[in-house]
Amino acid sequence: MTKGCDSGTARLKSCLSMESHAGLAATPRALPYYVAFSQLLGLIAVATTGAWLGLYRGGIAWQGVLQFNVHPLCMVIGLIFLQGDALLVYRVFRNETKRTTKVLHGLLHVFAFIIALVGLVAVFDYHRKKGYADLYSLHSWCGILAFVLYFVQWLVGFGFFLFPGASFSLRSRYRPQHIFFGATIFLLAVGTALLGLKEALLFKLGTKYSTFEPEGILANTLGLLLAGFGVTVLYILTRADWKRPPQAEEQALSMDFKTLTEGDSPSSQ
Repeated sequence: MTKGCDSGTARLKSCLSMESHAGLAATPRALPYYVAFSQLLGLIAVATTGAWLGLYRGGIAWQGVLQFNVHPLCMVIGLIFLQGDALLVYRVFRNETKRTTKVLHGLLHVFAFIIALVGLVAVFDYHRKKGYADLYSLHSWCGILAFVLYFVQWLVGFGFFLFPGASFSLRSRYRPQHIFFGATIFLLAVGTALLGLKEALLFKLGTKYSTFEPEGILANTLGLLLAGFGVTVLYILTRADWKRPPQAEEQALSMDFKTLTEGDSPSSQ
């Protein structure tokens, strides 16, 4: 730290501010390439989902048999692609204010939830119209679990990190759990999609699935794309040296909290 910035909370804040303006946090050299690769995989996965539904399932509509096809498309866009992008916000936006990053993180999760909700309504409504049973398969159990956990995670995250009433200490204690469950729910969503793909192929193709039908090959490719996107996002999240560096405002808040709760001054650290 700059000479003369070793005492007093006010002086610490001032020095941190000057240092933050002096230079922005450097982006790790490999990070942009991994992020770009993840986006390429995600976008190709969404496009492949649309191609699969268009070429082999008749397309998408809210009426008739095509209503079911709304479900896989919405789930891939919402609970996989957008959720993955929401998790990457804190790796991509490294020099923006914490509040700006929080809002973007939260909004992406909102869009993902709404799109996934449309997909969930579509499949339940389709089953009701056709008289099919609900929630009997492993895919449906994992899907409902992922969706409910995702909703609860968003509500709790909003209460802790966006609602102004939560204390700094409470946020700090909950943050590791929030990060862990966010990654876990994301991987559960990817796994559920893979189960759904296999289930859809077996229902339609039956024994023909083992004869390398074109639809089976395309759907298997989609599964690999989804798995690749999930693994790439998880790798970016688990690289400790790629974490978003704390901004000057966050360091000052942390020092203020330590001073208030432990009676220490920043100069004693």
